[in-house]
Amino acid sequence: MSWAAGGYANTPSPRRADPASLQALAGRSMGTTWSLRFDNPRMVALEDVRAAAQAALDRVVAQMSTWEADSDIRRFNHAEAGSRHVLEPEFAKVLACALQWAAASDGAIDPSIGPLVALWGFGADRSNDGPPSPAAIAQARARVRWQRLALDPETRTAIQPGGAALDLSGVAKGFAVDQVAAALQALGLGDFLVEVGGELRAAGRRPGGDPWQVLVDALPGHTHRVPLDGLAIATSGDRWHVREHQGQRWSHTLDPRTGEPVRHALASVTVLHPECMEADALATVLTVLGPDDGLAFARRHGVAALFVCRAEQGPRAFVSPAWPIQ
Repeated sequence: MSWAAGGYANTPSPRRADPASLQALAGRSMGTTWSLRFDNPRMVALEDVRAAAQAALDRVVAQMSTWEADSDIRRFNHAEAGSRHVLEPEFAKVLACALQWAAASDGAIDPSIGPLVALWGFGADRSNDGPPSPAAIAQARARVRWQRLALDPETRTAIQPGGAALDLSGVAKGFAVDQVAAALQALGLGDFLVEVGGELRAAGRRPGGDPWQVLVDALPGHTHRVPLDGLAIATSGDRWHVREHQGQRWSHTLDPRTGEPVRHALASVTVLHPECMEADALATVLTVLGPDDGLAFARRHGVAALFVCRAEQGPRAFVSPAWPIQ
C-alpha cells in the first residue's frame, strides 16, 4: 500500500499554505519509520509530542521485540517449561488479540510461530538461509500450536509450555500505532494521523474540518481515496519482506497450519478497523487464508478488506461488503 495523508504524506513539514497549527514529526522505531500529522491549536511543545510518541513506541519494543536481548518476549521464549510469567498490560493485550483471532481462524495466525519464522530465515533468531527440509519444518511445527499457550487475562499471567517461541510481529506494529494515538490524546491532541511502518490511525479532523484521508493502491494506476474518520488501516502481503536463495523466492507471510510460506495468488490485503492492532491482526489472517477463504472470513466477521490478487491477465482487486468503497 502506498499512502498519502490528505496530501501531506510526502512533505517533512507543513507546506506554506497549511494552517500554522498543522504540524508534523517523524522518527525511527521497531526497525522502521514513524510519522505524525497533527492539528496543534494550543501549540503543545513539539519536544513533548515527540517524547510522548517515542516513549509509547519504546514500551512496545521493550516488551515485544524479539530483536532486543532483554525484552519481555525474549525472556518468555527462553524460560523453562512450566514457568509462570506476569505480563505487562500491553503485552497481555496483544497476546490476547492474537489468540482471539487464532481461535476464530483455526490457526491462520499463531503467536507461537517463532520457530517457523526463524527456520525460514526471518527475524532476529533466523537459523536458515535457504528453504528448510521437510524434516526441519515438521520439527518446528511441533512447537507451533497456539492452544498450548495458557493466558489468564484477569491476572495477565502466561505459562511457558516448553519450547514455545512467541512472535507478535503480525499484531505489535498496529498496537504501537494505537499506543502513540493514546499518548497524543493524553497530551490533549484530538486531531491527528499516526503512521508506523505504513500502518495508520486517525482521530478527529484536519484543520478546516475535512477527514484525514489515505490513498490506497488497488491496481496499477488505480487508487482508492479512503477517509479515516476515526479509523485505522493496515496492509499485509507478499510484496514486502521476501527472501531469495539460489533462485527460490518466498514471502515472510507464513501459514502456521502448514509451516510454509503462503503460495496462493493473493498479493496484499488492506483492512480498516477502529483499532490498528485489530486491523494489523486481521490483515495477517486474511493474507494467510487467501483470496477465497479470506473473503469468506471477512464476510462472516464484518471485516472491511481490500484484496489484490495476481492473475495471468494482470492484477485484480475486490473488496468485502464492509469496505466503504464498492
